[in-house]
Amino acid sequence: MSGSRDSDEIRPPSSPVCHAEEAEANPLATDEMVALLNELLEGERAGAQGLVKLAERQASAPLAELLLDVFLDKLLAREGLSAQLDLLDRGQSAVARMILTALPRIPDRALVERLTEMYDVHVENIRRCAEAAAALPRG
Repeated sequence: MSGSRDSDEIRPPSSPVCHAEEAEANPLATDEMVALLNELLEGERAGAQGLVKLAERQASAPLAELLLDVFLDKLLAREGLSAQLDLLDRGQSAVARMILTALPRIPDRALVERLTEMYDVHVENIRRCAEAAAALPRG
């Protein structure tokens, strides 16, 4: 899980004041911001679908019709809950890193605040995935 990737550690974002100078010097263009937000949205959608499907499988409920999505297909193809949680962790970590990379270049303070909140949720999800994986039986 995330603990095994020390070099990829997700660090908290610096304060919005720290971002202001870089955002002024090298702001994201509108089309870059739209592309970023669309990519984040797609990742969130795929992750949410995956979690719903995992919950259905764990509860032994019949699976609803499968939505064809690359991430979802990869997630469900993983053998065992541990491997599925690992993929979710990697997806959450990728989104968190994407947000951290973009934050310093976003001049819109309200968007920075929202994306920082989104980042915080992902960091919490990463922690919870690690806890859930650690609680699984070994073997």
